[in-house]
Amino acid sequence: MKISADEIASVIQQEIEQFESQIDVSEVGTVLEVGDGIARVHGLTNVAAGEMVEFPGGIIGLAFNLEESSVGVIILGDYLKINEGDSVKALGTLLSVPVGDAVVGRVLDPLGNPLDGKGPVNSSKTRPVEVIAAGVAERKPVGEPMATGLKAVDAMTPIGRGQRQLIIGDRKTGKTAIGLDAILNQKGSGVKCFYVAIGQKDSSVAGVIKELTDRGAMDYTTVIVAGASAPAPLQYIAPYAGTAMAEEFMFNGGHCLIVYDDLSKQAVAYRELSLLMRRPPGREAYPGDVFYCHSRLLERSSKLSDELGGGSITALPIIETLEGEVSAYIPTNVISITDGQIYLQPDLFFAGIRPAMNVGISVSRVGGAAQVKAMKNVAGSLRLDLASFRELEAFAQLGTDLDPATQARLDRGYRMVELLKQSQYNPLSMTAQVMLIFAGTKGYLDIVPLSEVGRWQDEFLEFVQTKKKATWDTMTNSLEDGGALKKDDHEATIAVVEALTEFNDSFK
Repeated sequence: MKISADEIASVIQQEIEQFESQIDVSEVGTVLEVGDGIARVHGLTNVAAGEMVEFPGGIIGLAFNLEESSVGVIILGDYLKINEGDSVKALGTLLSVPVGDAVVGRVLDPLGNPLDGKGPVNSSKTRPVEVIAAGVAERKPVGEPMATGLKAVDAMTPIGRGQRQLIIGDRKTGKTAIGLDAILNQKGSGVKCFYVAIGQKDSSVAGVIKELTDRGAMDYTTVIVAGASAPAPLQYIAPYAGTAMAEEFMFNGGHCLIVYDDLSKQAVAYRELSLLMRRPPGREAYPGDVFYCHSRLLERSSKLSDELGGGSITALPIIETLEGEVSAYIPTNVISITDGQIYLQPDLFFAGIRPAMNVGISVSRVGGAAQVKAMKNVAGSLRLDLASFRELEAFAQLGTDLDPATQARLDRGYRMVELLKQSQYNPLSMTAQVMLIFAGTKGYLDIVPLSEVGRWQDEFLEFVQTKKKATWDTMTNSLEDGGALKKDDHEATIAVVEALTEFNDSFK
């Protein structure tokens, strides 16, 4: 039996190809120096920016700085276990996190590892942490309301699905409270919520998780934690990881709400990494590209076009100011990226006005397009009324005698401020909010003593929900059908007016 040379050559070629496919040809480098969560590595000549690398013991790093003779790597784990001279392997993939229904209801770290003791995250799907945001042609204008359940917010700075609304203020002025109330208010709406805790005390985050669990919100919420004790690289990537998990739902036609608490701490972590990597500092010791760092994160929150399923991510980034300094570098950066801001003022907070929203600086640039019609009608002039009330109040402190009309405006202003107060973890339905603000703006509270406004509000809502169930249902249906609650919306308006009149008679 003769064997031709061609056959022998083809068999040898096949063997060589199979042999080559079994060889691990990944690129390997050596650690030159390590410390403070970063490492300098020599030898990874073909590594890409943002590519994952692996240190001994399975510790993952991320190629951060590509220099002429070395690569700066940020270490996403315990850098104390890495030594000079260790070998580093390029993995050829971008950093990814598990996504899908498996992450809902879990407490995870920014790499998707569980922190809640409920076992591994059983998800076969992953998404890269860094992706380019959807382009202009792939989006549509914000047009659906994303109610927070807070009267002051939904009336004066409404938020729409796909919007980015900044929550800004000094520490301990109730910023996290607004984000948590917004999450609690999504119960039963099908919106998936993500709470990203960056640089927070672990005890504070545990308190948040307990509240969400006790109130049944963990059924649709994922908490991503990079606490104050976590290394800077993990604090830096945490918001991107949370957004990647939310994008899985958005691109499948779902709606998400994500709270970044807070991006000031992420900026500090990024500054730390950048200065260790010898990137030149600019203003206030931040590298100039910290703006790009936040803008590429927040641009991923959007309302997708109908062709892409119409999903959305609504972002509530939180920024902490120092001594109310809104014009500092990081606050101005994020204000210019977002679609509006809710500014919380310390003196209002300490005066017991909570949420402590300053109506003069707070604004929503797109939410009016998504505001419920009835709310738009009853609260249309509320912001201006409150602003002019503040001016009148300052004038009245001079002790001059006021004419009856001015005194009446002052009295109504005090009652509206009282009406807009709301305790934490107590979000209200849109029906309740519209009825209360209608009552306030139309003067039904003028007869109520100032100290009794809170009691009036609670008892009125109880009265409508129990004794006037038909009025409540009429109002709810009217809101769902786009009712405007004005003269041409007869049935709902008449029903609310009758209920208010009857309740006021008994309240006197």
